[in-house]
Amino acid sequence: MTNGEHVDGVRLQKVLAAAGIASRRASEQMIAEGRVEVNGKTVDTQGMRVDPQTDVIRVDGARIPPPRRHVYLAFNKPRGVVSTLDDPEGRPTLAQYVEGRKERLFHVGRLDADTEGLLILTNDGEFAHRLAHPSYEISKTYVAEVAGAMDRATLHKLRRPVILDDGPVRADEIRLVSTTAERSMVTVTLHEGRNRIVRRMLDSVGHPVRRLSRVAIGPVKLGNLKPGELRDLDRDELGKLLDLINR
Repeated sequence: MTNGEHVDGVRLQKVLAAAGIASRRASEQMIAEGRVEVNGKTVDTQGMRVDPQTDVIRVDGARIPPPRRHVYLAFNKPRGVVSTLDDPEGRPTLAQYVEGRKERLFHVGRLDADTEGLLILTNDGEFAHRLAHPSYEISKTYVAEVAGAMDRATLHKLRRPVILDDGPVRADEIRLVSTTAERSMVTVTLHEGRNRIVRRMLDSVGHPVRRLSRVAIGPVKLGNLKPGELRDLDRDELGKLLDLINR
């Protein structure tokens, strides 16, 4: 931007309207009320021109993603499907669920074949690279069914570093959902991306995983998405992810 405004560009209220925030007239009212920021500065004049692809625009603090040139999808990977688009062993892959789409999609991170739940698929290579990179520390939440009755002492142990063969790991948050003599249900949130890390972590404290599902990646929740289903990330989810990977 030059002097806070593009000579060429799109009027801010038009960008907000196109993003589905509000009508142009209502967007002008939001600007007048000081609720809109561009590149960290509150907008105090009407008719400002912006570049919606590069300028960071926020309404009430929430980032408004640029117009989508790429696709960003949430996918509920079924159990038994490998996290790849091609498998030389002939196992079920992601390919059957994206068949017919014209985009070349990347999957962000992996889930082992026995683990179900949330994957993010996109044709935005830079976005995928950043989202998967450990330096951005994107949290991931899992629901695990484990063998045996988990007690408070074990929960406390998991909140401290657990030493594995390839180094220590500690859950950011772990919560006991239910327990019986035969099994327990726990939720585990952590930033780690090492192979089978949740399974190895729980196995190390004497509670082997019977079933595992990833239910969240950062702000993106699995919600009611059924196994094998895809949906577009909504504006709020994508805006929050962009904030996380552009710090």
